[in-house]
Amino acid sequence: MIDLGPHAVFIVSAYAGVTLAVVALIAWTLFDARRTASKMAALEARGIRRRSAGPAA
Repeated sequence: MIDLGPHAVFIVSAYAGVTLAVVALIAWTLFDARRTASKMAALEARGIRRRSAGPAA
């Protein structure tokens, strides 16, 4: 392994912090996408359609 010198603790903790932040952002994005999809499904079940979907067939 590469010798990180006297700053090894800072370097490793910085990488760990960035990794944690990226994982948290990915989880938040997935959670929000599922929440938005369920809201859209509920609205469409009530008969409210998106304008981009065009006229009801």
